[in-house]
Amino acid sequence: MSYQRIDRISEEVRREVDTIIRESLHDPRIKGTYSITRADVTRDLRYAKIYVSILEEADRAPMMAALKKAAGFVRHELGQRMIIRYAPEMLFELDKNIEYGVHIATVLKQVQSEVQTHDENE
Repeated sequence: MSYQRIDRISEEVRREVDTIIRESLHDPRIKGTYSITRADVTRDLRYAKIYVSILEEADRAPMMAALKKAAGFVRHELGQRMIIRYAPEMLFELDKNIEYGVHIATVLKQVQSEVQTHDENE
């Protein structure tokens, strides 16, 4: 199986899982600003690691618990929507890339202001 095919399937899984969560899951713990950032499907299509970015820190733990609890439902719905041999088992992971990017931007601004302050004092 080619990597391009796996990449296409991964992107389709990401889109469908996002739609299923937004339209079919009615768990009150799934709220706030979140995004399904990517899906990594294994070559044998048995597993899909779904990365979720959740903006509000207070919503992260309850929402991840709700998603993990709903993984079987999401898998079933995905199997109904996509024409693939196996509906992959869903493994939800918190994506911390956005949080890390914000941290790096903050550090860079701090360093830049320290350099400007140092240059002005010379």
